[in-house]
Amino acid sequence: MSRERGWQAINLRMPDRIPRTEYVSHDEFIRKVTGLDTTVPEQAGRVGPVLAKVLDYDFIWSIDEAPLTKGRTTNMGHAVWSNVDRMNTNVACPFTDEEEVLAFDPVEEYGIPDPVETVERFRENLEGGSAAYPGAVFPGGRYHTLFSACIRTFGWDMFLSAAVSDPARFDRVLEGFFRLTMAEVEAWIRAGAKVYLPHDDICWSSGPAFHPDWYRRFIFPRYRKLWAPLREAGIKVIFCSDGTFTPLVSDIAGAGADGFIFESTTSLEQIAARYGKTKVIVGNADCRILMSGTKDDIRREVERCVRAGRDCPGYFLAVGNHIPNGIPLANVEAYFEISSELCRR
Repeated sequence: MSRERGWQAINLRMPDRIPRTEYVSHDEFIRKVTGLDTTVPEQAGRVGPVLAKVLDYDFIWSIDEAPLTKGRTTNMGHAVWSNVDRMNTNVACPFTDEEEVLAFDPVEEYGIPDPVETVERFRENLEGGSAAYPGAVFPGGRYHTLFSACIRTFGWDMFLSAAVSDPARFDRVLEGFFRLTMAEVEAWIRAGAKVYLPHDDICWSSGPAFHPDWYRRFIFPRYRKLWAPLREAGIKVIFCSDGTFTPLVSDIAGAGADGFIFESTTSLEQIAARYGKTKVIVGNADCRILMSGTKDDIRREVERCVRAGRDCPGYFLAVGNHIPNGIPLANVEAYFEISSELCRR
């Protein structure tokens, strides 16, 4: 575990080995390597730092944002990936038609968070995270940037239909979410963040949810405005999204991203070929291979990632999305054994 190695990669200075970060929620594996039981509240809170030390993380995926204390959001359910999780079957949307969505004002509905309280919250987050993970780089960031903010508020159906029914009016809605996010960007700068993760799930696994021109008109110009003050403050901006955003990578880079965090469906090879010397790259081993593959399959998958990322100074190995329950324990162990071997430069 090396914060120095993480900073070297983030600053594009080739570390002595490929650094890593992971997102592990595999209860049996966690219990085996840490001795901690994720189902026991007193132990579950200690899992993250202990696991990061045992598995030698150099970077921690972390975001925080001011909580919503009022206003409407969807209750759209979620997939279950933990044996202690439960499916939310109370699926509901508080918006009944497109007109309600187009009339929505995010700032009026949710309110701009108090700047003093928000700075203090983020400062405590950074200080607490850095203390808990002394051997790794600990960032700030926001989950609901623009696109994900729309998903949380409207749900997919209302979001997609309203956005294309009257683009000019929906542009005003997006501007409200932009203002909420910019308030937090300013707070992260004042709180002393060195790395900022703007998370926004802009794509499905099949690719962009809208035509690329829609993003170029409504989303990417706002990213550029959001990220400009971060970059001016010397803060690294590492964009994160689920899905397949390969067709949009050049636009995200053009908006000012210093790097990318992505799942296995986005092309590591294409990103490494074009941005391997100039951007931070995090990913993208395929968790589906860990789920159903053999040890030889897992070795080939790690070899693929290492082959693409070995000569990239900002490359971090990670399993795309996360390592959930359901993957055979032997396969999780094989992944970490093989990756520890192959990440030597």
